Amino acid sequence: MSHLGELNRGPSPGAADPVKALLHRHRDLCLRAVDPLEIAAGLEAHGITDRTAARFRHRDVFSLAEELYARVPRDGDPPHPVPPSAAPFDRAALLLPLLPGAVCAASVTALRHTDGGTRLYAAAAGVLALTLALRAVLRRGPLSTPAHAPRPATAAWTWWLIGYALLGDGLLHLAITGGPDSPPDGTGGGHWPLTTAPVLALALACAPAAWTTHLFSGHARRRLGSSRGLEDFTASVRPVLLGTFALFLLALTALLTTASALLDEPAALPGTLTLGALLFLARLLMAHGFTHAPKVILTLTAGAQATALATVFAARLPGCAALSAPVETLTAWHPAAVPSVTCGIAALTLLVHASRRLPRASAHLPPGRAR
Repeated sequence: MSHLGELNRGPSPGAADPVKALLHRHRDLCLRAVDPLEIAAGLEAHGITDRTAARFRHRDVFSLAEELYARVPRDGDPPHPVPPSAAPFDRAALLLPLLPGAVCAASVTALRHTDGGTRLYAAAAGVLALTLALRAVLRRGPLSTPAHAPRPATAAWTWWLIGYALLGDGLLHLAITGGPDSPPDGTGGGHWPLTTAPVLALALACAPAAWTTHLFSGHARRRLGSSRGLEDFTASVRPVLLGTFALFLLALTALLTTASALLDEPAALPGTLTLGALLFLARLLMAHGFTHAPKVILTLTAGAQATALATVFAARLPGCAALSAPVETLTAWHPAAVPSVTCGIAALTLLVHASRRLPRASAHLPPGRAR
């Protein structure tokens, strides 16, 4: 039987000291832990539930962790360890997410007040500045990936999704009608139109994304110190996770509506909201150490959008006209159907994944703790 199966089965009925064997299995975890809550989170990560704890003669995993912590000798430890709390307030880290929105607003203004070669230089400078601003936001503060977690290569796919929001639908519609005949001119009314309102709204939404993530993480860590049992913790955190997600979408909707009105562009609500939801959930998961699923989902979503464009161009080959039929059907139903469908499915997948992973106690240990 597997090691996990042995844990879930619990001690044998005649075991005189059922906790002793568990302490032996997880001695390294218990020695490194700075408080019982860290042990509880580690046990949860190894598959031990409140029901399993009952087989070790404890009402829940937290109670079991307290006994394990007490059994390990520690010289000079305080008698009552302080439970983990919210992440310390970092004013600079919470103000830094305003930078991408400011940079993007300046870049959009420059594009609308330049032409010719000057506009090209303004666009290149804006892309570079926005890249640096986003990199700074994702390296420090609530949206940063923990040091212990692997850093997946998602930047290329993220930029593809943002680039599609900027130029993709315009290119797709031109491809369906036989174009494009010229490159984009950097305006919203040219042969290949630029839709800057969605990108500006997404850049501005970095701030509410960081702030809501900070609020969610702080609430979860406070509940970790007051909950009695993993089921109690999960039941209290999952509604906050869904509320955080809804709050971000409300903020993004307000920003998108405002940006569209100021720039006199269509709001593109379905495509932008689904893309924003996808990027927010991916970053929320990565900020708590879950990096694999966001990488896979972002890769598949970008690949789906690239495939949609490729099939339209491939349909121009002799005998391949049927390749573009699915995409043309989607765009006939709604102009922004391709990003809405691809990002919507991806965001829903990550929401289900996040609702399973993020309410776990092991997802909310303070930085530097063992998991």
